[in-house]
Amino acid sequence: MLHRLVVRPRQSRDSGGGEVGQTTAEYALVILGAAAVATMLVTWATQSHAIEHLFDTVIERVL
Repeated sequence: MLHRLVVRPRQSRDSGGGEVGQTTAEYALVILGAAAVATMLVTWATQSHAIEHLFDTVIERVL
């Protein structure tokens, strides 16, 4: 009986087939989405000179 309790969950988990691949694909899509958002943010910051303004403000306050 103990053998059934231990072995069956593993078998049912492995019999899912593509679930492991599906999870990996979902993580990959999330990473791609985060990279796209980061790229847009960096592009906006460099074109609007927001980073330059931020650094200038910090340096002025420190000095």
